[in-house]
Amino acid sequence: MLPKPVVEEHSGFLIVRDDLLKGGTKMRAIMPLIESSLASEFVYASPAQGYAQVALAYCARMAGRKATIFTAKRKEMHPLTSLAKQAGAKIVMIPNGYLVVVQARARDYAKEVGAYLVPFGVEDKRCMQHIAAAAQSIGIQPSEVWTVAGSGVLTRSLQIAWPSASFNAVLVGKKDSDVGKARRIIHLDAFDKPARILPPFPSAKNYDAKAWEHINRHASLGALFWNVGA
Repeated sequence: MLPKPVVEEHSGFLIVRDDLLKGGTKMRAIMPLIESSLASEFVYASPAQGYAQVALAYCARMAGRKATIFTAKRKEMHPLTSLAKQAGAKIVMIPNGYLVVVQARARDYAKEVGAYLVPFGVEDKRCMQHIAAAAQSIGIQPSEVWTVAGSGVLTRSLQIAWPSASFNAVLVGKKDSDVGKARRIIHLDAFDKPARILPPFPSAKNYDAKAWEHINRHASLGALFWNVGA
């Protein structure tokens, strides 16, 4: 059972500190998926900077299952991939691995060994409901919500929890993500380039932290920002 999210105030904004979970917010989506499956091994195709690989590694370890992460080969393993490895995941590095190639290799492997292939971004309606339930558990009804969006799963999950709020999604990596009703803000820097302005709390430099400069410029005081991980 994962603890409910911690909320702190920083610079006049409400910050959901899911970086306090070792694997971040995606743990809230992945753990129920693992617990509802009879599979012994779970496979995920991850961008090097993706946080779901860490979440899967920790969830699999907690549940006594295997996690296998497919990702593009790099000269040096990305710190998040290294963290997933330290948490017990098997890492498969794919040479010249564009994401579509990495996904194909992961899909083939999962089919071959009978493992559960976790969808990209943990795009699963049941998982989104679990994130929504975690959001509702904090007892706050925000009027304005900010997130970073890769797959867009987080902002759409929070829209289930808080249907009357206005939403803003800072897109990093994918520019065509499904962000539901959120206002789309395209972050122009490359995905592997760290944020220029870091927030006053731990935040993933290639991901969540990139929202901070936009929040400082455009968010209303009291707005809520959901920090996935660090």
